[in-house]
Amino acid sequence: MGQDAPLGGPHLTRKTFLRGLAVTGAGVALAQSPLLGGVAGAVSDPAKGAGAGGGSRDLAGHVNPFVGTAIQKDSPSVFGAQQAGNTHPGAVAPFGMLTWGPDTVEKQPGGYSWAAPTVRGFSLTHISGGGCDSLGDFPFMPFPGEVTSSPATTPERYASAFSHDAESASPGYYGVHLDNGAKAEFTATQRAGTGRFTYPRGKTASLLVDVSGSAAGTSAAEVRVGRNTLSGSATSGMFCGAADSYQVYFWAEFDQPFKTWGTWSGDSVQPGGSKASCEAQQSDTDDTSEGVCLATGTSAAGTGTAGCGAYVTFHGPVAEARVGISFTSVAAARANLRAENHGSFKAQRARARATWNEQLGAIRVDGGEPADLATFYTALYHCFLHPNVFSDANGEYTGFDGKTHRTRRGHAQYANFSGWDVYRSQIQLLAMLAPRETSDMMQSMVNDYAQGGQLPKWSLANDESYIMVGDPAAPIFAEAYAFGARDFDTRAALDALVAQATKANRIRPGIEDFQKFGYLPADRTYEQYHYGSVSTSLEYNTADFAIAELARQTGDMRTARTFDQRAQYWRKLFNPKTGYVQGRNADGSWVADFDPASPANFVEGNAAQYTWMVPFDVRGLFDALGGDNAVRARLDTFFTQLNAGMDKPYAWMGNEPNIPAPYLYAYAGAPYRTQEVVRRAMTELYTPEAGGLPGNDDLGTMSAWYVWSALGMFPQVPGRAELVLASPLFRAATVRLGSGRTIEVHAPHAARNAPYVRGLRVDGRRSTKPWLPATFAHTGGRLDFSLAATPDRHWGSDPTDAPPSFGKNSHRA
Repeated sequence: MGQDAPLGGPHLTRKTFLRGLAVTGAGVALAQSPLLGGVAGAVSDPAKGAGAGGGSRDLAGHVNPFVGTAIQKDSPSVFGAQQAGNTHPGAVAPFGMLTWGPDTVEKQPGGYSWAAPTVRGFSLTHISGGGCDSLGDFPFMPFPGEVTSSPATTPERYASAFSHDAESASPGYYGVHLDNGAKAEFTATQRAGTGRFTYPRGKTASLLVDVSGSAAGTSAAEVRVGRNTLSGSATSGMFCGAADSYQVYFWAEFDQPFKTWGTWSGDSVQPGGSKASCEAQQSDTDDTSEGVCLATGTSAAGTGTAGCGAYVTFHGPVAEARVGISFTSVAAARANLRAENHGSFKAQRARARATWNEQLGAIRVDGGEPADLATFYTALYHCFLHPNVFSDANGEYTGFDGKTHRTRRGHAQYANFSGWDVYRSQIQLLAMLAPRETSDMMQSMVNDYAQGGQLPKWSLANDESYIMVGDPAAPIFAEAYAFGARDFDTRAALDALVAQATKANRIRPGIEDFQKFGYLPADRTYEQYHYGSVSTSLEYNTADFAIAELARQTGDMRTARTFDQRAQYWRKLFNPKTGYVQGRNADGSWVADFDPASPANFVEGNAAQYTWMVPFDVRGLFDALGGDNAVRARLDTFFTQLNAGMDKPYAWMGNEPNIPAPYLYAYAGAPYRTQEVVRRAMTELYTPEAGGLPGNDDLGTMSAWYVWSALGMFPQVPGRAELVLASPLFRAATVRLGSGRTIEVHAPHAARNAPYVRGLRVDGRRSTKPWLPATFAHTGGRLDFSLAATPDRHWGSDPTDAPPSFGKNSHRA
């Protein structure tokens, strides 16, 4: 691939990327193009046989960071709108605190919408794949011209249109030519980054920094201007309308002294000003906090119109900014910059790409179509974006108690836990591939409990939003431990989980009634209990099972027995007359007017979808549903639609509760149907294009499902490490485990249209079991699949071959 002259350096532009793709009804196939092989002169072309694992070292060349930034065609409408993947294409390092990239005026969660034609700035922090506005702090905006009016009141003057043909992104890099004539490029380390701004000659080279421009609103902000520095802070939060809050800081050094400078506050511009601030104001008429800090003209209260920031101009047409951020102080942001930001822009970009190649090299696949390689490595890239490093280079961080703490030497504190999502697929993958980092994530959650009195549910920075339901910390801890991330205080984690499961708290609202009735009554409401009684009860069941597993794995058998019994409470919400889980009142009566397609009493779903969400006791559920024959027929009907949305009685593979469901066929004597439905979902719902995700990526959750499924396996049971099998997409794959061992997958006849397993050998021994024992994730081994385009309905169909289920009186290995 040739170098793209306008933006410089080797990378894959969107224009050339899309030119190489031909969209087909079954997904995306690559036309005659070597582009997905990676950087020109450095990477083997997969089409010539080397593939990703056969000699290519530049796995980052397969990644398209724009995947997920557009709404997928024909995706369902949810809460009145279609959902994009909500990913962000900015420059970021693995688990990076800083993500420097574009924020479009017509934004969507993640900050960037592929469909939006205008960019308002390039902010330093982003959440990739979330469902609500968040972070987006300190947008920088290059502007060729004089700053004559306040950006707070005339934001449209300083925004710029742009074209995707003039835009480029790759791991650790983002660049774009704006229609206003300026060019912006960014690269990143974990806590710092470098921005390069190029202006048209003959124009005033201005740069604006809107310190009040955080995505969800800013309750307070300030900025200071030095000779060649900018610094400031912002207080934001308000994730999904919650009352969470965080404070973030930045320090920026430029490669030249400023020519001129100034600030703005509200509708006033102060040329030569060196400081500006703004904060929320209390309304004179009521108790509503009226924000006055948003340049976009909105706030959490919806009435603020003012903001603040600074602008500078440069002597020449090119300027570079080196920026550090911190959630502790401006001084810490400066120290982070000094600790991490070294060398030229080109050298930093090269190091970022090398870091990503090392991270992506945890899994090397061979023998797939170029489009599938792009989808796979983009998904793996998304898995390594979150949670985020939160501690500074010296180990200090602001805790949930608002105080400064310090991590153990050589360890990091992490933040941004999308618990309800990531426990279903992503945490297991991280624990297996990156146990050191994942152990630090687990210890971070333990620290959060010690400082704030509760484990994260959906935490942003150092505060809890209470978004979504259940107690996801339980499966997260148990899965991390089961898959090999064990360097954390497991006793403290288990004690915290037991406390949250037995005493009144805000993470498990209604816990007293849950223990009394065995479910949350549909005719009662609780503080912070915004969602359906059935879904929340089922999430508590899964959490209790996970507590039992963590207790069992760490030798606390008494706790294990107690929570094993509580996990079986799911049976109290299964109505044998309707054959579905169903809302139930405090007097034991079932909620009237039941409709299995109705979202009433459910969280982002319905009874038809949630009835399958008993992942730890599949055999018990199948028996309640009438046995394997009845289950197979019901699953067949369920999967006539793959992505139906929340108000139809079919699968919704674009949302978390349903992503394990295709693997249920393996328990019902029909693993060939698992192989078929998983492959359909992979090829029909995932592509390497902007609209290539079937729903919110949710901090890597949906991407992790694809990675697992492309390898031909999935961690079906929260809290345990057994892997239920489908079939591999690639002819060969090597998974580098954190233990230093490997999982090798060989399938010489693998192809998109050959999903069916006709034979399997595990470490050389013939196997008819469509699952792998928990030990395999630790010890590794070799899998040899015989695949074909036609199913073998007998392989793995014997009841004795079914994956283990952990219901009443079941035995744990």
